[in-house]
Amino acid sequence: MIMKIILAILSYFVGSIPIGYIVAKKIKGIDIREHGSGNIGATNVLRSIGAGPAIFVFILDILKGLIPVVAAKELIHPTSHLFIMLCGVIAVLGHTLSIFLNFKGGKGVATSLGVIIGLNPLVALLGFGVWTVVLLLSKYVSLASIIAAISVPILMYVFRSPIVYTILTSIIAAYVLIKHHSNIKRLIQGNEAKFGKKINI
Repeated sequence: MIMKIILAILSYFVGSIPIGYIVAKKIKGIDIREHGSGNIGATNVLRSIGAGPAIFVFILDILKGLIPVVAAKELIHPTSHLFIMLCGVIAVLGHTLSIFLNFKGGKGVATSLGVIIGLNPLVALLGFGVWTVVLLLSKYVSLASIIAAISVPILMYVFRSPIVYTILTSIIAAYVLIKHHSNIKRLIQGNEAKFGKKINI
């Protein structure tokens, strides 16, 4: 029980590390929250700073979701599906409600991808494929993220993952949609920024 509590707490703190914020401060000396969309994720880093830093942020944000899930599998038990999934959910909450940013943060897409990789790499690959196709067709990262998030619990069910994975990834998908409410509004209004659009700093 003590180990589970420690892992749950660490999952939150790992998820809370604001990689995009730190990278923007180190490279440009700016608060990324004051530029572009105001988000700390890789997409806004791409618009505000460039591709290299954005890729770095994307990879580390994925690891923030992957590490807690892998740690729970290795240190508790690979069939402790509920606890494993909870560590992933807590990491996503850490990213979106970071203790280091006064309980604000990103939208949780890359960190959620890390969680899915840890749970079911095939579902993660297919979900990322959905994201890529929608992005190529629409040029909207937000739309790609929303549709990919919705696809994940469906894919979990189709590939017969533990039912708790389907249930809790459904909750994550709903949470991702809530975090994208402003993007959804801009998509409907037709003024959402397209992928790769640069901003001047």
